[in-house]
Amino acid sequence: MKHKLTDIHAIFTAVAVALAATLWSCSPVKHVPAGKYLLEDVDINVSDTTGTVKPDELVNYLRQSPNHKVLGFLKLQLATYSLSGADTSRWYNRWLRRLGQPPVIYDSELTAASARQLRMALINRGFMDAAVAVDTLPQPDRRRMKVSYNVSAGSPRTISSIAYDIPDTALARLVMGDSALFTLQPGDLFDRNSLDAERALIASRLRNRGYYAFTKEYITFFADTAENSMDVELTMTVRPPRQSHSAPADSAATHPTYMVRSVYFVTDAGKSPADWTDTVAYKNINVIYTDDKYIKPKVLEEKCFIEPGTLYRAAESDRTYEALAQLGIIRSINIEMVPAGAADGQQLLDAYIYLTRNKKQGVTFELEGTNSEGDLGFGIGLTYTHRNLGKRSELFNAKFRMNYESLSGNLSGLINDRYTEYAAETGITFPKFQFPFLSRRFKQRVKAVTELAVSFNYQERPEYTRIIAGAAWKYKWTARSNRERRTFDLLNINYVYLPESTIDFINQIAPTNPLLRYSYEDHFIMRAGYTYYRTNRRIPAANIRRTTPQAFTYSLRAAAETGGNLLYALSSISRQKRADGVYKVFGIAYSQYAKAEVDLSLTHTLADRHTLAFRVGGGIGVPYGNSRVLPFEKRFYAGGANGVRGWGVRTLGPGSYDARNSVTDFINQCGDISLILSAEYRMKLFWVFEGAIFADAGNIWTIHNYENQPGGMFHFNTFWKQIAASYGAGLRLDFEYFLLRFDLGMKAYNPAVNQEKWPIIHPRWGRDATFHFSVGYPF
Repeated sequence: MKHKLTDIHAIFTAVAVALAATLWSCSPVKHVPAGKYLLEDVDINVSDTTGTVKPDELVNYLRQSPNHKVLGFLKLQLATYSLSGADTSRWYNRWLRRLGQPPVIYDSELTAASARQLRMALINRGFMDAAVAVDTLPQPDRRRMKVSYNVSAGSPRTISSIAYDIPDTALARLVMGDSALFTLQPGDLFDRNSLDAERALIASRLRNRGYYAFTKEYITFFADTAENSMDVELTMTVRPPRQSHSAPADSAATHPTYMVRSVYFVTDAGKSPADWTDTVAYKNINVIYTDDKYIKPKVLEEKCFIEPGTLYRAAESDRTYEALAQLGIIRSINIEMVPAGAADGQQLLDAYIYLTRNKKQGVTFELEGTNSEGDLGFGIGLTYTHRNLGKRSELFNAKFRMNYESLSGNLSGLINDRYTEYAAETGITFPKFQFPFLSRRFKQRVKAVTELAVSFNYQERPEYTRIIAGAAWKYKWTARSNRERRTFDLLNINYVYLPESTIDFINQIAPTNPLLRYSYEDHFIMRAGYTYYRTNRRIPAANIRRTTPQAFTYSLRAAAETGGNLLYALSSISRQKRADGVYKVFGIAYSQYAKAEVDLSLTHTLADRHTLAFRVGGGIGVPYGNSRVLPFEKRFYAGGANGVRGWGVRTLGPGSYDARNSVTDFINQCGDISLILSAEYRMKLFWVFEGAIFADAGNIWTIHNYENQPGGMFHFNTFWKQIAASYGAGLRLDFEYFLLRFDLGMKAYNPAVNQEKWPIIHPRWGRDATFHFSVGYPF
C-alpha cells in the first residue's frame, strides 16, 4: 500500500510540475495588442504624518488594477488565458478564456481617473490639501507598464467646535436631549463620512418619535475655516419642511409628528383590490381577505407591533417585519405607511401590511453524497411539511432519513466496513413563545418560536449497534438579519439503548474496564441547554449574487448544557436507593454532567482575492453526581476535516495516548476537554477554484485518569506538550451556493508516546498524510 501511495504521489507531483511549467512558459503579453502595454504592477505610496491613511484602504478607489496574483507573484488566471489561441471558433480556446482572465491593458485615462478618485477620497476624510502624483515606468522591450501613485496626505482638518441651529423648538428639545449619543465630537477629523453617519443617526432617532416624514436630507452641516488654520468650526442646521416640491421652505414651519390611525393586513398582495372579498375587524387591526381565508386574524394581531392611536415609530415596523417572518405560511412581507390627512391638527397614517402566501404543504425528496469528517457515503431523505396547521401558521414536519457511510474512507467500505443510520423525526413549531400561566403581552415581547419534537435513531457500526429515542421542547430566537441566533433547550430527553450484541462486543474488548462499559451501557439523558450564535457576515438573499467581500468578519458560537440535575434532586429528596452505585429512572441509569464549549472564527480580507482566516475553539465536559464518565455522544473527539487535519477523525488523542487498535481506539479516542487552533490562507485561483494553505493545532484530554486511556488526563504543567500540530494545502471548488473542499493534511508534531514526535523533519507519505474531502469551509 505504501508503494502505491508513493507512486501516486510521484505521478501527482510530476503532473503538477509539468502544468506549472506550461503556465509559466506561456507569454503573458501574448494577447496584448501591438503598441499597448500590459499593466504589470500598481503601487500606492502614502506620505501621512498622522498614520491614519493606509495604502490598503485606498485600493478600492483605483479604476484599473493589474491581473490577479496567486501567492503574491503568479498570475495564474492570466497564464490560463494566455494558453488560448487566436481562433475563438475552437471550443478549447473559448473554454480557456472563460477559465482565465484577459490581460489588463494600461489606460492613461483610467490612471488619471484613479488619481482623482484617490485625492477625492482623502479630501472626504479631512485631508483638504492632499495631492496625488503618478509615476509610470514603461518597459517597451517587455511590453509592460508599472504605475506608482504617490499620495501626499498633508495635514488634516479637525473639528474645533460644533454649534446647533434648530429653529423648530420641539425638534430641538428632542435632538439636543440625545446629545450624549452624538458620535461627532470636537477634536475629530473633518471626515464627511462621519458627518453623514451623524445625520443618519439623528434622523433615525426622530423617526422613532413620530417624525415619519423626516429624513437626513433636512440636516445640513456648514463648515467655517480660517486661512492658514487646520481648525473647522461646524454648525449643524435642521431645515424646515417644504410644503411642496416646488415651493420654497418656510422658515417658520415645523416638522409634524404622525399618529397611526388604522392598520390593514392585505393577506394576498398578489391580487388586485377587485379580488378583495371580505374585511374582518379584530381588536386593533383590519384583515382584508380574498376567497382563501388561510390565516386567522388572531395570529396576525399577535405579530403586529404597530398600534393605532400611537405616534409612528420606525422600530415598530421593524419588529412587525421580524415577528411576521416567523410565520412559515407567509412568503413575503411589505409594510407601507400611507398619509391619511389630519384630525385636530395631528397628521395621520394608515399602515398597510401586504402579505404573500407560501405553499401550504410540501414533500421533499433528497438524495445526496455525504462526508462526515472524511467518511464517504450517501443519504436518502424524505420530508413532509405542513406550514399552516389550524390556520395558525403552525409548522408540522415529518422527516425520514437513511445514511450509509464508509468508515474506511473509500467506496468499498460501504459493503465491508460501513456505518448505517435510520432516523425519523416529527415535530411542531409554534410561531410564538408557548408556556402556561404567562401573559399574552409577555409572550409577545419574548419574540421566540417554540418547537416540540420526538425522534428515533438507529445506528449500526462494526463496533456496536445503538438506538436513540428522544423528545425535545425548545425555544428559538432569530434576528431579522439572520446574524444572531439563540436556542434554549428547556427539556431534551434521550434514551440510549444498546442491544445484547453490543454488550457482547464490550465484554470481549473490555471485560474488566468499568469505565468503558459505562460509556456503552443503556443510559438516560435529560438535559437543558443554551446556544448562542452571532456573526457580522452579510447573508445575501437567494436571488442576489455575492458582493464585494467584507474586510473583516467574525462568527461566534457558544453553548452550555447540564444534564441529570433535576432527576438527581428528585432521587435524593425521595431517598431512592442506588443500584450498582447509581440512581436509576425506569430501571435505567441516568447521566449527570455539565458541558460548555465556544468557537470563534475570524476572517480578514487582505485583498480582493486573498483571505486570512483564524479559528480558536475549546470545550469542557464534567461528569459528576450520578455519572463517572460523560456519555459517549457528549464527549469530544479530535482530527478530521474540521479539526487537526493531519489526523483522520477520532485518531488523535486524548493527550499522549498511543493508538494501536482500530476497533478499541475508536471508543478510547474521545475526551472531556477539547482545544483547536487553526490558521488558513485562502486565495482565489481561477473560475471556481480556490487554493489554501493551513496549519492546525489541538488535542483532547480527559478530566480523570481513566485506565483505558493512559496518558490522556489533562495536567496544566504538561498539556501544552501534548498539543498536536499539522500543516497542509487544499483545493476548493466554490459554486457560490455550496463549496467542495479537498484538503491534504500532514502531521508536524505528534504527541502520542512510542510514535515519531516530529514527522515534519522526516515526513512519510503513508504514515503522516491524511486526505480529506468535505463540503463547506472548515470554519
